[in-house]
Amino acid sequence: MDSVSSLIINDSEYEESQARQEKAPVRFGWVSGVMMRCMLNIWGVILFLRLSFIISQAGILRTCLIILMSVTVTSVTALSISAIATNGRVISGGAYFMISRSLGPEIGGPIGMVFSFANALACALNTVGFAEVVRDLMKDLGVVIVDSDNDVRIVGVITVTVLLFISLAGMEWESKAQIVFFIVLLVSFSNYFVGTIIPPSQEKQAQGIFGYNREIFISNLEPHYGPGIDFFQMFAIFFPSAIGILSGANISGDLKDPATAIPKGTLMAIFWTTISYLAISLTIGSCVIRDASGNITDILIGNTTDGCVGLGCNMGWNFTECIKEKTCQYGLANNSKVLGQVSGFYYLITAGVFAASLSSALGFLVSAPKVFQCLCRDKIYPYIGFFAKGYGKNDEPLRAYILCYIIAVAFILIGKLDIIAALISNFFLCSYSLINFSCFHASITNSPGWRPSFHYYSKWTALFGALISVVLMFLLNWPAALFTFCIIFFLFGYVNYNKPQVNWGSSVQAGTYNLALSYSVSLYGVEDHVKNFRPQCLVLTGPPHQRPALVDFVDSFTKHIGLMICGDIIMVSHPVPTALLQKFMSLNTLRSYLEILLIFGLLQEHERQTRPQDPTVWLVKWMKKRKVRSFYTPFTADSLRSGARNLMQASGLGKLKPNTLVLGFKTDWRESSPESIEDYISTIYDTFDSNYCLCILRMMDGLDVFDQFDYEVNYGFDPDRSLENESQSPERGSVDDISTKADSDQMETVFQKDQGKKTIDVYWIADDGGLTLLVPYLLTRRKRWHSCKVRVFIVGDEQNMEEGRNEMIALLKRFRLDFNDVIVMTDSEKRPQAKNLSRFVDSVAPFRLHDEQQEDISHEDLRQSAPWNISDKEFEAFKPKTERIVRLNEIIRRNSQHAALVIVSLPVPQSDCPSALYMAWLETLTFGLHCPTVLIRGNQQNCLTFYCQ
Repeated sequence: MDSVSSLIINDSEYEESQARQEKAPVRFGWVSGVMMRCMLNIWGVILFLRLSFIISQAGILRTCLIILMSVTVTSVTALSISAIATNGRVISGGAYFMISRSLGPEIGGPIGMVFSFANALACALNTVGFAEVVRDLMKDLGVVIVDSDNDVRIVGVITVTVLLFISLAGMEWESKAQIVFFIVLLVSFSNYFVGTIIPPSQEKQAQGIFGYNREIFISNLEPHYGPGIDFFQMFAIFFPSAIGILSGANISGDLKDPATAIPKGTLMAIFWTTISYLAISLTIGSCVIRDASGNITDILIGNTTDGCVGLGCNMGWNFTECIKEKTCQYGLANNSKVLGQVSGFYYLITAGVFAASLSSALGFLVSAPKVFQCLCRDKIYPYIGFFAKGYGKNDEPLRAYILCYIIAVAFILIGKLDIIAALISNFFLCSYSLINFSCFHASITNSPGWRPSFHYYSKWTALFGALISVVLMFLLNWPAALFTFCIIFFLFGYVNYNKPQVNWGSSVQAGTYNLALSYSVSLYGVEDHVKNFRPQCLVLTGPPHQRPALVDFVDSFTKHIGLMICGDIIMVSHPVPTALLQKFMSLNTLRSYLEILLIFGLLQEHERQTRPQDPTVWLVKWMKKRKVRSFYTPFTADSLRSGARNLMQASGLGKLKPNTLVLGFKTDWRESSPESIEDYISTIYDTFDSNYCLCILRMMDGLDVFDQFDYEVNYGFDPDRSLENESQSPERGSVDDISTKADSDQMETVFQKDQGKKTIDVYWIADDGGLTLLVPYLLTRRKRWHSCKVRVFIVGDEQNMEEGRNEMIALLKRFRLDFNDVIVMTDSEKRPQAKNLSRFVDSVAPFRLHDEQQEDISHEDLRQSAPWNISDKEFEAFKPKTERIVRLNEIIRRNSQHAALVIVSLPVPQSDCPSALYMAWLETLTFGLHCPTVLIRGNQQNCLTFYCQ
């Protein structure tokens, strides 16, 4: 505790000294960092330049509906953002960071790209709006640079360049500029509302402005769409004004307390801007008619209104001519400067337009690089890491600023506000949809890690927000929506294919766990059926990268079909120090209880120090890089038999439980200790006792590649070492060594090569339930084995050879096993050649106990003390079986020298058969073959059926 306290004190002193040496980066609260920033971006050019036109087309009621629809989407999204932002620390990256950490890189990566691009477009949108106002002012002053459209482009490029320099100056300068813009906007709004209550002059009346009037209000309630205009077009034009709700979240890395500032500031900004939009819609719709000429001479003289058209007739003005000829230049439908004309002082509204457009453009110009920088640092996509670098105390993404500037300039050159607004709507709606879906998905997965401190959200409102955003995308502009989704799916496919090495604890992982758990439980209540049998293999590989051939063989017939578990039996021994044992033996009183505890503590510490480091992460990484679909399960045991027995009992979950044990052949059995042979054969006995199927793979070159590495191997299959040597050296290499091997060594085995048109020869000696026939069929479904022909060899006599062959062919057809040929072995009962039989006798000679060696020891005592040894009586008793196995090996070598794979029915061990003799049988059965050989034995339960039910 003292060391921890001193460490904390030292850290705090170091931080204080660092703070004194370097000024802390600028951090913002919820007002200046979120609420003010969001309000400035929501009060954009749409408010000043397009809201009056929307009211003239959609009417006051539908305009309010458009505002409320937009607010509904943004409010629900704000609630989802608040929930995500308060579920842990939010760093720089805003919406991208939230989505990627919730839904993972597959969804986060695409939305990060699209959202960054959308923010750059939003910067262009507001800059074009500003440029339009400047162009109109220049027209009023009689100044024209080139022409109407090119003037917008020139002013827009100059403006965005100035904004770029403000951004490059740093967040502190950008924040000061935003405060100035905010004050100007508040003054301009006050100026507008004062103007609505000032009695209009005759000049204003000629422009269609009459102050608050009941008739005007009623007339403007209903829509009056022009040709080719509908409700959703108006919504598409208005919606970009609501996209500023993420402006605060996008600079989350620059906030003092993002978890508090984002919910509070975003929701307050939505509330106040909604009030302002509704208030302006109601007031402007109550004061201004749709069409007016602006000509003072159009005033009506007297009370006659004959032939007068339009609402202006009731106000004493005759705008009939311009209405009929559609040449009116004033009124809600024709003039984008209505707010300025209504206001008390025109140029204050112009200043408000400047403030709204420039503040929004500046906000989006800052947001896009921040999001893109975070995306680049996650290294999800190639070739964009150049833009990840940050500069200065605030880690400013200067390179990303330049990129955003170039994109904005490209779209400013389009120069059309409405076209850019329609594109932006789709991109932001897509972002909102994914933000809401992130919140919904995180909620339904019930992950314990989903604990947002913001509780005022609902998973169902989040789902509604996600769905309504997608629906609106297609209603607004379905070609643009399809284009947006094509981009998202393309980027998603790229990330999903490359699978970046990141782990963000996403809700997708939690959802996958829930599905796996749910389906595993549902499987547990379903009885097994022969039609659903699939080999589920527990493979005793040791560390998988040491026996790649064994791993590749099982993966060849279980991938996408059945369960595969690589079992690693770690045989360790932790000898108790002699001094500790002597001390323990000397304790015989209760007063020594504390001393006993001390000794056991020392024992545990000794075990902790001698325990090998866990290489699980790197072994799983090795299998993943090799594209092997398998679990890795290490198990500590004092012998192969006990480890295998425990793994067979404990491995799996419910019905996802192994039914087949796969072993490598113990090629060094003659040089091994007799105890290790007994351990290996006992494992085979236990396999059948556990009702497991059994496969033993023998590679003539051996399974292991451990001689290329520095660390030790699983001694269940290899020469023994004394416990003294084990205690003096570590069992395995360090994790760093294994990680290097896992990254670099992916040795190719025969099971990874194209087998061409070779044969798979199956020697079906006994009916084991069909596993011996099922495995080759599953192999031929793989691309590498597809061209191989499967030949089935069966035992028969010469007289009934054709009949037996036809019966086997018919059986295979009924099983729907498309095997190529059936061959009847009519000479399997012949006596083997003397040299082959002699070779077998020589192989077991070291394990023979001749009669003169046994003296007075009983057979039972002999079997108990040395069960691996072979007495003369046992050798003679099993001689007929020995001769059959030697003869079968002769047949196999004669027929299958050029086969790609040989599969043979495994002889079932008998309880009275010595271990060495059974091991010699397996050795002889697979002797002399250059291809891989598999010994298979099912558990007598059918795994093939020709019935439908």
